[in-house]
Amino acid sequence: MEGFTAQQATRLTSCTPHQLRYWDKVALVEPSLQQTGGRPGRRRLYSFRDLVALRVVRSLLDNGMSIQRVRRAWDYLRRTGDMENHLSEIRLVTDGDSIFAVAVDEEEILDALRQGQLAFFVAINDITQSVEEDVSRFELDRTQFLEMLRFVEDDVLTEVDEASG
Repeated sequence: MEGFTAQQATRLTSCTPHQLRYWDKVALVEPSLQQTGGRPGRRRLYSFRDLVALRVVRSLLDNGMSIQRVRRAWDYLRRTGDMENHLSEIRLVTDGDSIFAVAVDEEEILDALRQGQLAFFVAINDITQSVEEDVSRFELDRTQFLEMLRFVEDDVLTEVDEASG
């Protein structure tokens, strides 16, 4: 069976052996290839995906998130299937209070601590482009309007000259 032992996982993820045992015990990140089942002498075997999960959890904890919040976010991602199918296509963003899941190819952000509630996401580059397009249309409309006014003014002046002369 191909996989990474707990010792290899600690080296590759910078997690401590205690963290691996605890996260396995509380079902935060369990080794998917082989679990101990509570039996001594049986070693844990982690998959590559498990190593990524361990690093993500460690990163969130290192950046000040509580283990309870990390667990809730992880449970949400696990329930929605995001972790199993597209883990590498998700960006996790935190403001210190919440954890947001952002799909790389989508323009929506979900609050992973509030059962996937859609959060407000502003793509400033899209807004900038939209404003530039609107300004260009406005300037074109203004130019056309001013040209029309000049044409009408020329017609009115011609009619006034003809009426007075």
